[in-house]
Amino acid sequence: MFKNEYGSKLLADAVESLASLPGIGRRSALRLALHLLGEPAPNVEKFASSIVDFRNKIHFCPKCNMISDDGSCVFCDDERRDSGTVCVVESYADVLSIENTGQYRGLYHVLGGILSPIDGIGPGDLTIKELSERVAAGGINEVVLALSTSMEGETTSFYIARQLAPYGVKLTAIARGVGFGDDLEYTDSMTLGRSIVNRQPFKS
Repeated sequence: MFKNEYGSKLLADAVESLASLPGIGRRSALRLALHLLGEPAPNVEKFASSIVDFRNKIHFCPKCNMISDDGSCVFCDDERRDSGTVCVVESYADVLSIENTGQYRGLYHVLGGILSPIDGIGPGDLTIKELSERVAAGGINEVVLALSTSMEGETTSFYIARQLAPYGVKLTAIARGVGFGDDLEYTDSMTLGRSIVNRQPFKS
């Protein structure tokens, strides 16, 4: 809706769009919109084009569900990584957080969320079936459960453990350097790195 205090419907629409981003309030959105207004038109067009291209052209790795530019992701394609270890995470941001620690050299599996019945998110909405198929195909010795330590994250870990139980694969979980209820994305790299290195057998 047009807000008179902006003096322009175009500015109001820009602020509305920017404020829809996580962590961006209306004051920050206004500051960003006015900054873009002061930029040369080609710079703004390049900025907008990169966002549109990212949204429309991004691919998802058929092996692990990580984002990629084309086909398999850079992690699955890296032959130097330990293909026998798979770290299960909730989101793409979690992969980047773990990579920033420099303490993990295995592969990943991105679930695309965690189980949350209250939000209508069940097993069929995540890539748990694909994870089971990866393990069933063989070649994986350890599955590291690196999910948030919230109630939903713990529930998801227990569910995955039950699904993978028939395959006899080693199940571990990140150490409790990550506090209960913490999201990996916002955990400092040193704490997260220690949690990965000191991972423990998962107890279901």
